[in-house]
Order: sequence, then C-alpha cells, then structure tokens
Amino acid sequence: MTIPLGLNMPCPKEFEHLPHTADVIVVGYGETLEEAFANAAKGVFAVITDVKKVEPKECREVEDEADDLEQALYKWIDDLLLYFDSEGLVFSKFEVKLEKKEGKYLIKGRACGELFDPEKHEYGTIVKAMTYAEMKIEKVGDCWRVQFVVDI
Repeated sequence: MTIPLGLNMPCPKEFEHLPHTADVIVVGYGETLEEAFANAAKGVFAVITDVKKVEPKECREVEDEADDLEQALYKWIDDLLLYFDSEGLVFSKFEVKLEKKEGKYLIKGRACGELFDPEKHEYGTIVKAMTYAEMKIEKVGDCWRVQFVVDI
C-alpha cells in the first residue's frame, strides 16, 4: 500500500516495496532528491538482504552523467547493482550528490557495505536489473518520492 503524502508532511519512511506482478516496485523517500535517491538504493539492497546486518566496511564511488533525472536514477542504481554482480558487495549506507551542469545531470555517489556472507546475511531475492518501468520522480509537499521496478 502506498502511503499518501500531503502538503507539508514529512517523509513517511526511507523506502518501501510495493507488490508487482513478477518483480518488485521500490519507492524511495527523502527530504531532498539526493536523499530519495540514496533511500531508493537502500530499498534495492533490502530486496537482496537485510541491510541492517550490512556493515559499511568497504566503499565504492559512482560517478556518471545523465540527460535527465530518470536516466540519473537508472544509472545510479544500475552502477550499484554492477558492484553486487561483479564483486559480491551489498551496501547499507549511501550518499548522493546531483548537479545540473550544461543541460546534463552529474551524479556523484558513494555506497558503503561489505561482501555478501551467507553466514551473516540473509538471502533475499536476487535483483537482476534496474528498469524504467513505472518510474516516477516527484515532489509531494515537503517530500521527494522516487519509484521504479527492479527485475527479479
């Protein structure tokens, strides 16, 4: 169930997962757009494992350029999933900076976590890919909300 957002209401939570036919809808909330991007990333990794058990031992940097906010969100999440696929890293702490320069969005981010350890981390559902499906980026009252589907 989506939490209704009204004018001048604080963000209801960091993220939530909504039901979808065969995949997962991730919704990230934040007082700033950057915070919503960070919380959306946390929501993606919460599909994979319990992020409360992931210690921020190793960090990876993400730097990218996008034509619009939707592409910026896509690239941010896609780059993080690449670290999971290639290095086995799961993340729990995220920082994002967005800047619009010369008609492009510059994304600079940092994700911290550790190698997935089946003895420590619970198996959730493997996220195969980020998608543009049902993607929304909107500000409602005082809260930013970003939404998208991940392929599982």
